[in-house]
Amino acid sequence: MSGVPLTHILYLSTALFFIGMYGLFTRRNMITMLMSIELMLNSVNINFVAFNKYLYPEKLDGIFFTLFIITIAAAEAAVAIAIIINLYRSHNSIDVEDAAEMKF
Repeated sequence: MSGVPLTHILYLSTALFFIGMYGLFTRRNMITMLMSIELMLNSVNINFVAFNKYLYPEKLDGIFFTLFIITIAAAEAAVAIAIIINLYRSHNSIDVEDAAEMKF
């Protein structure tokens, strides 16, 4: 089998996942947190495609899971951005610590 070894792909995916996790836990801006979650979902997509290619190249199960995750991520991003815009309009801040103190 030619191409990139599976271990290289898994290293990349692991690095992306932990960069996303670092961004999620260290940032206070909701937009940055949303981008970190998207980065983590994309690392999972890379894993699905890589394992599908190397373990079951004749099947498309990993590709279907990836398409499902991309669809869910798009819906999640749309809802999250709508919530963030609503919070910004009402409180003039998208800081997570300010949002925790807000009374609805």
